[in-house]
Amino acid sequence: MRKKVLLFSFFTVCTLISLYFDREIFEGVSLIRNFALNDFFLGITFVSSEIIIFFVLTSLFLWQDNKRRWIAPLWLTLALSAVVSFLLKVSIQRQRPFQLGFISTLPVLEKASYLVWNFSFPSFQAMLAFCALPLLNREFPRFRYFWGVFAVLVAFSRVYFGLHFLSDVLAGGLIGYAIGLLIVMAEKENRFGERIYKKIFRRR
Repeated sequence: MRKKVLLFSFFTVCTLISLYFDREIFEGVSLIRNFALNDFFLGITFVSSEIIIFFVLTSLFLWQDNKRRWIAPLWLTLALSAVVSFLLKVSIQRQRPFQLGFISTLPVLEKASYLVWNFSFPSFQAMLAFCALPLLNREFPRFRYFWGVFAVLVAFSRVYFGLHFLSDVLAGGLIGYAIGLLIVMAEKENRFGERIYKKIFRRR
């Protein structure tokens, strides 16, 4: 637990520091753009969509009977991440880098929703990817390394395309991971996911 607190504190400090260097950081990242990386990170962007992450993670926990009690906590984690992200976005209303004219992005990524409520801070994709890590760490420890790399690539792709500042993805990752950690602790203490599983699935 102490190690987790130290890591969380470290990345919180990194997030605060990155606020002062956001523009320089993503301008530096833009220098490595090329067609090959564009295609690669477009693929990452596609597979990190909310629907795909939802179905992939749900299928993973459905695969084994003894893991199915974690489906309700997983869904709650994803739902809380979406709600928290929405509330922070509409409260802070930070514009995205490409909207501020600091950097361009690919036309395919310029969605109309970016101009309405879907603001830059925090990164919802980063939050969604990192919120699953505590659950995977507990139930699928081998899979956590793959998902950890995937979550980092998702976060970096948002900066790469000028959709987010570095502080957006760092904050999103931290908040998402904290939400996942709280849900795991709640399930360990109250076993609400197990009770829901028994009520719904054991009746069939």
